[in-house]
Amino acid sequence: MLPTSLGAESHEHVLPPAVREQTLALRHFVCENLRTSRRYLSGLGMPVPIEELRFYELTKHTPPERQADFLEAIEQGHDVGMLSEAGCPGVADPGAELAKLAHERGVEVMPMVGPSSLLLALMASGLNGQRFAFGGYLPIDKGERARAIQQHEARSRQWGETQIFIETPFRNDKLLEELARLCAPSTRVCVAVDLSLPSQWIQTRPAPAWKRDKPELHKRPAVFLLLA
Repeated sequence: MLPTSLGAESHEHVLPPAVREQTLALRHFVCENLRTSRRYLSGLGMPVPIEELRFYELTKHTPPERQADFLEAIEQGHDVGMLSEAGCPGVADPGAELAKLAHERGVEVMPMVGPSSLLLALMASGLNGQRFAFGGYLPIDKGERARAIQQHEARSRQWGETQIFIETPFRNDKLLEELARLCAPSTRVCVAVDLSLPSQWIQTRPAPAWKRDKPELHKRPAVFLLLA
């Protein structure tokens, strides 16, 4: 399970040398997006032509019967690396399904150290890091999304639990508007943008304060957290 950098900037600032060395030693990769994975490996300095690598695509649409195909290379004696679009495989991406299948087949799963946008955001938020939950993506439908926000806030209030969620980048601005409108004045909301990149920006404020001086979030990778 191979972490990747969270942006196009220099990999040596966020990836331990051991991760880079292990990645460059592999020739078989499971990935969520072929184009970005090829570009990532090329930028990392892959010592052989990208065309000589073997890729297996795994997305949320990959049927279960296809997932077993990914272990064929392992059965032939090759190590296989799982690359994530989200920083750390298996967290907020389909890699968990591959890890589950590997365990069922008795294949060793090796997680390697790297940046997780969710944990980086939690670390810097000032919210409760002793008890937290990741809720993934909120519903697209406006009414369902409003109910989901209120449910997250109610759970946070009941358990003192930080709620973490993400959004498709072009919906970020709208989501922040809804958090500011729907959450109680005492609820704190953190927005963490471009984590680990030079443009990184992290702020925690009471929910209504986000109605003023709103940041530009459109098409920027962001993590949202709240604590009621």
